[in-house]
Amino acid sequence: MISFASDNNSGVHPKIMDALVHANAGHCPAYGNDQITAEAIELFKHTFGQDAKVAFVFLGTAANVLGLKTMMPTYDGVICTDVAHINQDEGGAPERFTGKLFPVAHENGKLNVNKLSPFLEYVGNPHKVQPKVISVTQATEYGTVYTVEELRAIAQFAHQHGLYVHMDGARLANAAVALNCSLKALTTDIGVDVVSFGGTKNGMMYGEAVVFCNPELAINFSFIQKQGMQMASKMRYISAQFKALLTDDLWLKNAQHANSMAKYFAEKLSKCSAVTLTQPVEINCVFSRIPAILIAKLQSKFSFYVWNTEAHEVRLMTSFNTSKDDIDAFIEQIHQLS
Repeated sequence: MISFASDNNSGVHPKIMDALVHANAGHCPAYGNDQITAEAIELFKHTFGQDAKVAFVFLGTAANVLGLKTMMPTYDGVICTDVAHINQDEGGAPERFTGKLFPVAHENGKLNVNKLSPFLEYVGNPHKVQPKVISVTQATEYGTVYTVEELRAIAQFAHQHGLYVHMDGARLANAAVALNCSLKALTTDIGVDVVSFGGTKNGMMYGEAVVFCNPELAINFSFIQKQGMQMASKMRYISAQFKALLTDDLWLKNAQHANSMAKYFAEKLSKCSAVTLTQPVEINCVFSRIPAILIAKLQSKFSFYVWNTEAHEVRLMTSFNTSKDDIDAFIEQIHQLS
């Protein structure tokens, strides 16, 4: 079955699979004390800045939760949108292991910096959870992208009031492509403190990176990583994938392809009289409204999520290995069923 459900559903890029095979030769020191990990870390420094620190974990939830944990004791809280992944889709893990979440009504998936001031009202009041982190998702859960100026405004607000900035960057590569800028320009250069940088959604088998653009926050992370059960003994298998992803701009090429396929998908869907696009297509996802009777029939042959059941709105995701033939087959089915 052709899948447009998630870029998590895609396979592994051949160059990353080759890197895994190469890493499988012989014995290496465990827990990240190997040459492959050292080389991957240098690539991250080149990408995010020479002062950046990085640690590799298995899961996106772990990258978010452990990254947040470095910035806050349990009596502190995280400001995020109501649709943020940490609020909606991580099974309560952020609040289980860090502190309280303060969800804010989103505006097209984004946080509006002008809505953040009320959270400062109880700063210093021991009866109230203290705001400590602002978390943004780039790109957002609605496939929208924060501009550099929007992110800088949030970071400036945070730092003016003694708060940190966390970025859920599961699709940061796609956002960078959409904005035609570097990863560093979207993170370190504008004051983001900690980034969860996604690998799984961009061609890796598994693995995410916790990037400390603010290196002081990384000082005790190895202890947090160990307690969080994310210190891989055979770390080289995660490191090798990131080394391949950051070599010769493979991350960029994968995201470019995924984004371009989404635009192709949107162009084709816009010509289907039964379909209405509901969001601008900025990264590798297409939101559209499809009649309920068509959704059920399409899902017998294609995998995708219904985003809003009441509105018959679906989310269609593309990935590094989505083809025009896959998309054309979907469009053909719509024409046949309409």
